Amino acid sequence: MDSIETVWRKFKKRSNKRLRDRLILEYMPLVKYVAGRLAVGLPPSVQIDDLIGSGTMGLMTAVERYDLGRDNKFSTFAIARIRGAMLDELRSMDWVPRSVRRKARQLDSAYSRLEGLNGRAATDEEVAKEMDINMGDYFHLLEDVRGATLLSLDEHCSSDDGNSPNKIHDTIQDTNHVDPIAILEVQKMRNVVDCSLDDLPERERLVLILYYYEEMTLKEIGSILGVSESRVSQIHTKAIGRLRARLRPNQEVLVSARDENQAMAKIGNFREDVKREFAREALGIA
Repeated sequence: MDSIETVWRKFKKRSNKRLRDRLILEYMPLVKYVAGRLAVGLPPSVQIDDLIGSGTMGLMTAVERYDLGRDNKFSTFAIARIRGAMLDELRSMDWVPRSVRRKARQLDSAYSRLEGLNGRAATDEEVAKEMDINMGDYFHLLEDVRGATLLSLDEHCSSDDGNSPNKIHDTIQDTNHVDPIAILEVQKMRNVVDCSLDDLPERERLVLILYYYEEMTLKEIGSILGVSESRVSQIHTKAIGRLRARLRPNQEVLVSARDENQAMAKIGNFREDVKREFAREALGIA
């Protein structure tokens, strides 16, 4: 196999992809070296693989542009371009201008100095005086650096035990998320109650619907049915007893649903909480 010096000479005489690939593989450790050094001062959200990717592009450029007649070594020539390619990539990933980052650092330094000196939180007036700016410029500064204070959800934070790091997005609860199992349990519960209600005699089912779903009083139901309030109460008691007997074999389904309020909303039936309350009361397990 040709020595690396021979490969260089052949490559410069006639540009060849195979020769270029050989040179890139030879000097790839330079990319990993620069990426490792640069990653030390970067937040955890920046992946070292991204640095290596951009650094490899810088290495390819260095291979193309290197002049064998120069006195400096290729490694010296390449490292500057590898690092430059990585920094360009980092700047493209940052939506905050460098000037704003600089202002944010100055503001942080002012806060740190004052709080270290006074042993308490610094006031707006104290910070403005420390930075030698007026209050109007101070508030403009706060507006300017507001974007620089955002956190990436891919940032790492320590877990409660202080051992295994977690990403921030792993610690944020999604209040809109509903467990699919909860939705299935609620649907199953709804089917059980619906079937049990449908099996009741029409008069008894009507009393239950008017009382629990329409929230009418027994007296109002009696007026609709043309019977006395005491008679409605008797129909209600009989219907509850009949329903309790039919629901009892499915008691586990009725009490096992989790996050039922969210799950009920998710499946589009906003009256299911009333039905659940009714079913539990019918079983005496409310």
